[in-house]
Amino acid sequence: MGRIDELADRYVDEWAELNPTGATAVGIAGHDDKTDDLSPEGYAAQAELVRRTINDLDTVDPVDEPENVAKEAMLERLGLELTRYDTGYAATDVNVITSGLHGLRMTFDVMPTEGEEAVANIAARLNAFPTALEQYRRTLLEGADKGLISARAQLLAVAEQCEAWTDPTRDGFFQGLASRLRATGALATELQHGAAAATAATAAFGVFLREELAPRGRDKEAAGPERYALGSQYFLGAKVDQLETYLWGFDELDRLEREMRAVSAVIAGKGATVDEAVAVLDADPARNIGSKEEFRDWMQALSDRAISELNGTHFDIEPPAQKLECCLTPTSDGAIYYTGPSEDFSRPGRMWWAVPEGQASFSTWREVTTVYHEGVPGHHLQVSQALLRADSLNRWQRLLCWCSGHGEGWALYAERLMDDLGYLTDPGDRLGMLDAQALRACRVIVDIGMHLELEIPRDNPFGFHPGERWTPQLGWDFLRAHTRQPEEVLRFEWKRYLGWPGQAPSYKVGERIWLQARDEAKRRKGSDFNLKSFHRDALDLGSLGLDPLRKALARI
Repeated sequence: MGRIDELADRYVDEWAELNPTGATAVGIAGHDDKTDDLSPEGYAAQAELVRRTINDLDTVDPVDEPENVAKEAMLERLGLELTRYDTGYAATDVNVITSGLHGLRMTFDVMPTEGEEAVANIAARLNAFPTALEQYRRTLLEGADKGLISARAQLLAVAEQCEAWTDPTRDGFFQGLASRLRATGALATELQHGAAAATAATAAFGVFLREELAPRGRDKEAAGPERYALGSQYFLGAKVDQLETYLWGFDELDRLEREMRAVSAVIAGKGATVDEAVAVLDADPARNIGSKEEFRDWMQALSDRAISELNGTHFDIEPPAQKLECCLTPTSDGAIYYTGPSEDFSRPGRMWWAVPEGQASFSTWREVTTVYHEGVPGHHLQVSQALLRADSLNRWQRLLCWCSGHGEGWALYAERLMDDLGYLTDPGDRLGMLDAQALRACRVIVDIGMHLELEIPRDNPFGFHPGERWTPQLGWDFLRAHTRQPEEVLRFEWKRYLGWPGQAPSYKVGERIWLQARDEAKRRKGSDFNLKSFHRDALDLGSLGLDPLRKALARI
């Protein structure tokens, strides 16, 4: 083991002590009964660990190419993490998808639930909820005193989430969790006490957000150029020209919509609009499912089939990675996401969907590509393959390294790849893929446009409010005009963009950089280029920023 690998292992051990809910999320055993220290001192301790590790890495030379890749990846990721700590954003950002509060709640989704020890761990975390939220409350107030505070609209939206999670007529999350677990005697009492304590603490935290913090929140949701540049670089692992990327988004959306119109003619007849084709698909009983449980089962069957058919042909999927569970969350936030296997694969990778309140029917044609995105060849293949590379990737690379541009870019690339491989020959399924791609192109336009308050191009191909400046309302209008997602899903998407600057474009921009990297490999290798080998070699590098990815691929 080289010195860099030793530093990485030490970092993982110390990180897990400071981030027990994060340790649970990535499958590191031994921390499931603890919660994170969300106080200002807790965040300072995390920043100090990152700072010390960077300093140590700077003094060590790699012994081989795998360590060279590891050092580049660690310095890039940890360097940006340290900047986020030093600016205060890591501790004080609150939005509808990620915050200290969300991390605490979501850890229960992946915790073991069978056996007395597992239930005791859940009870311990539930009972620790009030302390953790009181620590977090202090962090947010100290940040607000320094001018570090999220937009008022985001704080109010998260307060609404707190209400949904704690209302027994809505999600009733904590009490529902306790009721599903098997416990007797003193443990049952402790579990019920914890559920009541977590419910009360979360409800009180929602009141704090609404009544105490939101009045101090920013009026404007736009992040501005400086903060947006940091967010974009952090999520991409690369620096991009924001204006060029913004204008490219219009061109890419225009290209996708032209393809959508061509497919719509196949579905609904010559000259049919996309909306007319959507109406035909939505009216087809064979493409609609009436309950979320049946829809979960449909996703599972499609995922299983994709793994079986792709293995040994376009990818070599090792046995531990051949299992993926499709799950419904007990909340209704609207998010769709993937959680990776535990370190030893005793917990499989899982695809999750938090079905929005009010959504009662599900269109399969819209979601075929979602299964490929979250499953195989998307996130599940990507994450599992890296986790299985203990011979070439250190523990930090396998467990902790994540870059949205790399990961989400790959998953979006995987959607397009499945079309190339002939898995989307059904016109409805292909329209679903194109609509999903169009949503990601809209994200590029809307996210950059709203946060930088750019002028809408006077010659934009859609004739959309030429020459006006982007506002959140115009962002919503644009999304509604150019995507066919259910309103509940799209409303969550829009709120998420406004509160998480720079993340939403990482999918489409990440895919763009993955495609560029593949084209660069084709040029370098000429007739020796092999697509299956490219995918294997690229994924064997593990997750890393997109600039380090390009450098590493150029050396293969």
